[in-house]
This record gives sequence, structure tokens and C-alpha cells, in this order.
Amino acid sequence: MLNSTIIMGFLFTGLSDVWELWILHAITFSLMYVVTLMENIIIVTVTTLDRSLHTPMYFFKNLSILDACYISVTVPNSCINSLLDNSTISKTGYVAQVFLVVFFVYVELLFLTIMAHDRHVAICQHLLYLVIMNSQICIQMTLASILSGLIYAGVQTGNTFQLPFCQSNVIHQFFCDIPSLLKISCSDTFSNEIVIIASGLGIGGGCFIYIIRSYIYIFSTVLKFPIGADRKKAFSTCVPHILVVSVFLSSGFYVYMRPSENSSTIQDMVLSIFYSIIPPLFNPIIYSLRNEQIKYTINKMRMFIPKMYRKLLRLTLNY
Repeated sequence: MLNSTIIMGFLFTGLSDVWELWILHAITFSLMYVVTLMENIIIVTVTTLDRSLHTPMYFFKNLSILDACYISVTVPNSCINSLLDNSTISKTGYVAQVFLVVFFVYVELLFLTIMAHDRHVAICQHLLYLVIMNSQICIQMTLASILSGLIYAGVQTGNTFQLPFCQSNVIHQFFCDIPSLLKISCSDTFSNEIVIIASGLGIGGGCFIYIIRSYIYIFSTVLKFPIGADRKKAFSTCVPHILVVSVFLSSGFYVYMRPSENSSTIQDMVLSIFYSIIPPLFNPIIYSLRNEQIKYTINKMRMFIPKMYRKLLRLTLNY
């Protein structure tokens, strides 16, 4: 307990101890961050400026805002640390990053669940779509997700930082998360792990079941369509949704649900990429940039898009 008062900061180990790999890590993460930021900024700009996109289907541009904020919490700091060879972070900074990561992961999960519900209503109950998914309902669901996310992140962060830390200040991760912190606590973390597992199974499992249920109804409806472009388009839209959600949830479950003493540090760091970087990178492509109306609007606004990004955007739209 005496040593726990001495630890005023933490030290990240990162993905590798080799300097060349640190540079490669910084360059790779920076490129992914820039692409993700540009994708989400374009979606937010397009859906805001084009009045024809002011419908419930495109109200969830909030997902793009969330993804841009989510990846901004972890990746820039990790890249700076790699380039400057400075992997330290203050305890206050660690608390703030843990809170934000938990908050964004929670809200991301709820938004993906709402998006699945949105697709279910649009395909299975399309005549009632504007009634069920009206703007007021969308605003209420968004506010409920954000407020409950703030409460959940506050409880989890407060519960974690009540523990004493005296074994070490070395964190085997490239950003701040709760499982890495539990490993260096010098007290019994069993109750904390039970809370994480219970909340993960309750919230994450519940959302996953609802998402799968929604897509089962979607696929059963799509199979009734005549064989042709409509069925192919529906499948090509829904299958990527399921893949991204599955990668996001399975990697997060694996990292957070395992007992801290049984965790594999390198494996956990690699899997952390799949729930912290991959969803914000691919969500814009899967949910928005492949949509014909979004494509049309972007093509009209292409002159305002930086030249260096046009080629990448063209490849994305063609995909």
C-alpha cells in the first residue's frame, strides 16, 4: 500500500521494443488514423450539407462523429509515443483515457445495435419506417446511449482506480485499458473482474443477441425477394455489417473476459487493434460510403475534397 502512493504515472511497452518497428507502428497507425478521420469527416459533412440526406436513415452520422472521437483517444497518443520514444503517461491522463475508451466502446456498441434495428425496420417494415424511426426517436436513442455511457464509464473507471497499484507501473499495451491495469494491482481483483464479466455479458451479449436477431429477420425477408439485384444488394450490405460487429465484439470479449493472470500480452495488444481501430476505419465504408445516395452526393462535392485523398476515396466508392 505504501508503494501504491509512489506510482504517479505509467509506462507503455508498446507492440515491440525494436526502434525500427516503433517507427513502422507509428507510420501505419498514422495512416490508418488519417484515413479514418477523413472518411468520417466527409460523411458528417455530406449528411449535414445535403438536405436530401436529412432522414432517419442518415441521422446516425453520429456514428461517424463517435468513430472519429474514439480513434482520436488512442491512436495519436500512441503514434507520438512511438516517434518520440516516450511511453510515459500520468495517472490523471491514464484515468481520462480509460474513461473515454470505456465510454466510446459502450456507445459504439449501442450505436451498432441501433443501426441493426434501423436496417431491420427499413427492410422488414419499410412502410412504417418513417413512423418507427422518426427524428425524435433517433434523438432520444442517441441521448440515452450517451448518458448511459457516461454513467457506465464513470462506474467502471471509479471501480478500477479504487485499487492500489504497487507491483509495477509498466502497462503491456499501447493505450489505456482496464485489463492491463488489473494485472499490476497488488490487491484482489476478483470482484472487479466479476463486474466486468457480468456487465460485458449483460450489455455486450444482449446487444449481440439483438443484432443477430435483427439480421435473422432481415435475411428471412430478403430471401423472399425475387432473385436479382435487390437481393444481391441487400446481402452485400448486411453481411459486412455482421462481420464488423462480430470482429468488434469477439475481440473485445476476448480481451476483457479473460482472467487478468491468464492474459497473453502480445495477443491482447493485437486483438485490441480489432476493437479500437478496425471498427472506426471500416464503419464509414460499410455503413455509408457504399450507399448510392451518399456516393452521388460525394461526387458532387468532389472538387472540395483534397487531391491526395481523391484516389483513395475513388477506390472506396468503386468497392
